[in-house]
Amino acid sequence: MSSIKNVLYFQAGLGVLANMFLLIFYIFIIPGHRPKPVDLISCQLTFIHIIMILTGWDIWLADMFELLNIDNDFKCKATIYMNRVMRGLSICVTCLLSVFQAVTISPNTSLLAKFKHKFKKYIIYAFFYFWSFNLSFSSNQIFSVGAYTNMSETNQMRVTKFCSHFPMNSIIRGLILTLTTLRDVFLVGVMLSTSAYMVVFLFRHQRQCKHLHSINHLRVSPEKRATQTILLLVICFVFMYWMDFIISSTSILLWKYDPVILTIQKFVMNVYPTITPLVQISSDNRIINVLKNLWPKCQQAS
Repeated sequence: MSSIKNVLYFQAGLGVLANMFLLIFYIFIIPGHRPKPVDLISCQLTFIHIIMILTGWDIWLADMFELLNIDNDFKCKATIYMNRVMRGLSICVTCLLSVFQAVTISPNTSLLAKFKHKFKKYIIYAFFYFWSFNLSFSSNQIFSVGAYTNMSETNQMRVTKFCSHFPMNSIIRGLILTLTTLRDVFLVGVMLSTSAYMVVFLFRHQRQCKHLHSINHLRVSPEKRATQTILLLVICFVFMYWMDFIISSTSILLWKYDPVILTIQKFVMNVYPTITPLVQISSDNRIINVLKNLWPKCQQAS
């Protein structure tokens, strides 16, 4: 079990470091290089993933609360509530990123073209709505989660070393699960629809380029590279998100958490926020150029 825990710590460490690097780049480097509107969305997503990993049930933040001698009940409510909020924000902002890219690459003759300028104007409002919605939507975690006690164990569903879910009215529990499912199905559906649109657009664009140019002289445009990156992120997100959703929903409905299943869920839950910054770093020429310029200076300093 200790080896599995080491894997989780390594995954969390890699995810936090990669996201921190990307966040610092967005905050300090990009403003001097004419930031793109998509950078604002990516910056928001990076911040969300940092908090999401740090609150990932018994990883780091929970240990820090223990060192600070903070009440276990508050620790459970705070970490799980924050993690649920960040989980919801992650799917909302990823959906926004997919929609924005589909609108960006749309030709001027398409129906989506008229949304290009409006989309850029209302991004901040979208962020405010997403935060407000998810902060209120996940508020049930404050009342349904608390410190684990040895009393009446059959009424509790232990999910971490210190935390457990308390029993809830079956109607309310079913309603919350239904609303969560509807939200996720809608957002994932939007992501898949925009992804299908982008795939069709790239395919048609590729065929047109083959007619106009020699295949040997074809170059990947920045828009095409960004679209391919977002498609990869969406595919990864959809797969990992629904794995996590199926595990958590099944456990809540059956009111039983198996330690092995819980460990798998922790790993799955952090795959997307760990992979996302690595994919973005490797596909962004601005970051690659900055790293290339810094490498000779680091060698001279050493």
